[in-house]
Amino acid sequence: MFPFLKKMREARRPRCAALVAAAGSSSRMGGVNKLLEPLDGVPVLIRTLTALQQAAQVDEIVIAAREEDLVEISRLCHTYGISKCTKVVRGGESRAHSVLLAALEASGDAELLAVQDGARPLVTPELIDQVITAAARCGAAAPAVPVKDTVKAVREDGAVERTLERSALRAVQTPQVFEADLLKAALQAALEGGIPVTDDCSAVERLGKVVFLVEGDEENLKITTPVDLILAEAILQAREGGS
Repeated sequence: MFPFLKKMREARRPRCAALVAAAGSSSRMGGVNKLLEPLDGVPVLIRTLTALQQAAQVDEIVIAAREEDLVEISRLCHTYGISKCTKVVRGGESRAHSVLLAALEASGDAELLAVQDGARPLVTPELIDQVITAAARCGAAAPAVPVKDTVKAVREDGAVERTLERSALRAVQTPQVFEADLLKAALQAALEGGIPVTDDCSAVERLGKVVFLVEGDEENLKITTPVDLILAEAILQAREGGS
């Protein structure tokens, strides 16, 4: 009885493909590829992929990577048992282009596309599933956390123009999850218009679609500089020490 009900629930659930942005230049990491750097003995990218692998609502994974990393990332996926990874494709000239190329390689029956930064190795399967569930209801969702610091808008000369109301600000994380056709149309429009977008939500918002935010995780940090690696390792060790 219970296995039957589980199959019924899974049949009603929209299929979701995770698109992993892993083609960045790592320019602020001193010349090393941050995604292949070890984090407590395991490459940063593999920790990200393992969370997607364990997320119940992710059906497949497509990775967009630099051409010189394609073979190594494919090997790592095999070594670490990332069986949901169906393709590792060459990334594009920008993040938006890379995500679109990955989206076009996802299975045609994927109704939802979850865009995940390869450099967010502390994302949890629970957060991934939570955002996918929200997107299944509303069409576009992302995790976010309140901004702690006071944020200033400044002029080009560095002078403060105004202070933004902190209570209304959120720092958006990934995964950012969208209806598949919506995301592809939004990225295509941004690329054709030469519009630089800092995240996939921005591209979707340009089409007039409302993106709903769910509670993110302060530990879901993005590895950008060497200091972030140190912080991530400390968080990881604290997690494992408390388990």
